[in-house]
Amino acid sequence: MPALLRTLNTEYMAKECPTPAGTLLIIGGKENKGEDKPEDKEKSKDFERLSIIKTFVELTGKKNPVIEVITTASTVPDESFEDYRKAFAELKIENIGHIHHNTREEVLTNTTMERIEKADGVFLAGGDQLKYTARYGGTKLHTRLQERYIHEKIVIAGTSAGAMALSTPMIYAGDAEVQEIGGEIKVTTGLEFLKDVCIDTHFVDRGRFIRMAQVIVTNPACIGIGIGEDTAIVVRNGLEAEVIGSGLIIVMEGFNIGQANVDEFMTKKPVSIRDLKVHILACGDHYTIPQYNPPHR
Repeated sequence: MPALLRTLNTEYMAKECPTPAGTLLIIGGKENKGEDKPEDKEKSKDFERLSIIKTFVELTGKKNPVIEVITTASTVPDESFEDYRKAFAELKIENIGHIHHNTREEVLTNTTMERIEKADGVFLAGGDQLKYTARYGGTKLHTRLQERYIHEKIVIAGTSAGAMALSTPMIYAGDAEVQEIGGEIKVTTGLEFLKDVCIDTHFVDRGRFIRMAQVIVTNPACIGIGIGEDTAIVVRNGLEAEVIGSGLIIVMEGFNIGQANVDEFMTKKPVSIRDLKVHILACGDHYTIPQYNPPHR
């Protein structure tokens, strides 16, 4: 490498990303909102009513925080918000707002920025993750949320589609029927609160292991984190993840993938991957998200 390029590269690598002051709560979907213990969790000692919702509130550090629930991804926004309103109300939280945008034009002209500024916690509900990226990506609202996450002690949570939208790359298409066929999983850029991390939700419950493996084999510098239902990771300092909830987390690392048939992905053949590293984590486990790429900011 020429000396000038080597010097520039060294200086670039030496730049440090700011450590986020905020916290992320990334949920695998179907977090308990006050329902009784489901039968499939009977054997889990980690189940607790409202456990993840309660953690969201506690992470704000306030007794009665200002919370904004965003339901833009949902086709039934009022019903979705009401479920969360009741859950937060059971925890004696009174300041609960509802934000929903039907179009990108609404985001560009809406006056919700003042509410985003005042929020101690922002919660992205489930639905279709493309609605989050298509309506919010590159807007002032998106930028301000990122700025607050970097510089302030805000808590940003997402569940199901809301969780998937927080990362990059973001899966937006490819279900269990096609996941075994190379090239059938579609990804795009998410909202980038976590970079070089792909989040998938309902992971164990809907058998999404292969679709995540496809993302990682085509993006081996990324980490894949598959989150089970009623399960979440709390991400502090941008990298330190702690597992909470009653289910499992599957982490995939592709740094050491040696062989894969990526060259055949356009021929509709089943995917083949060797040396994919997998971690299975449960409540109380910790994982540090590795950074192999130079700083992004």
